[in-house]
Amino acid sequence: MADYSIPLKNLKPAKKYLVAIDSDGCAFDAMGIKQRECFCPWMIGCFNLQPVAEAARECKEFADLFSKTRGENRHKTIVRILTELLPSHPKVKDSGFEIPKFEYYCRWVNDTDSLLSNEGLMQAIAESNNPQEKTELQTALDWSYKVNQAVEEIVKNIAPFKYVRESLENVSQKADIIICSATPTEALEREWSEHGIDKYVKVIAGQEMGTKAQHLAVMCEKYDKNKILMIGDAPGDKKAARQNGVLFYAINPSREEASWQRFHDEAFDKLIEGKYMGSYEDSIIKEFDGYLPEIPPWQVKKT
Repeated sequence: MADYSIPLKNLKPAKKYLVAIDSDGCAFDAMGIKQRECFCPWMIGCFNLQPVAEAARECKEFADLFSKTRGENRHKTIVRILTELLPSHPKVKDSGFEIPKFEYYCRWVNDTDSLLSNEGLMQAIAESNNPQEKTELQTALDWSYKVNQAVEEIVKNIAPFKYVRESLENVSQKADIIICSATPTEALEREWSEHGIDKYVKVIAGQEMGTKAQHLAVMCEKYDKNKILMIGDAPGDKKAARQNGVLFYAINPSREEASWQRFHDEAFDKLIEGKYMGSYEDSIIKEFDGYLPEIPPWQVKKT
């Protein structure tokens, strides 16, 4: 299988510092339209959730926009919805509808050795001798392709958040920049070039190049860890940073512009001055952790 991480491995540092930036929901206000207009309709259609479509939409929005799995890999989110959120939803329980199991697909997603991308699915399908497994994995691949096509057709003219461009201009003078995302690379390249901000970036790393944690692990071989900053809007971004021992800056959901202004006005300077690690970073993370709940509203006990 081709090594899609080669662009990351071949990156030659030009600066002492590295800033890794997530894209959807972090640099661009694209998460809402992608989830509601692209991911969710095809999830309902491909995974046979039509009888509980309303509940499925609520689960998708919670999982991908308003919970601690915000920004997670698309396949991991589908598994969470099929196995955890939908079965617990009151509208599903009242309907008596049995959620499709997709056991082989869930097993593939939960296998830590799986590459959770279209390429990984194609490889798994080619290697399988089980007809049911092939069918389930092909369903997931068809869904993923349809989502990508819908994103290409629908998600256009979504500008970066205010202060993103200004921050990139500022950062690029003192640090190298990469995009560190779970979005397919083709979509990332299209969106960043559409707005002329790809010129600030050394490498655009999407899901084909591995997970965000794997992206950062490659960078840790090239830069001092205390000089690497991950900027993200989801708990998975923070986790990827923590797994690699690098710094994290949060773009708070629903407070994106203010978060980018703070980064532009003070946070990046603190990184360069060696004052970011410690109490300042702790305060950023504490604030961020308060924005996204773990429990869906339909499971919260009313007092």
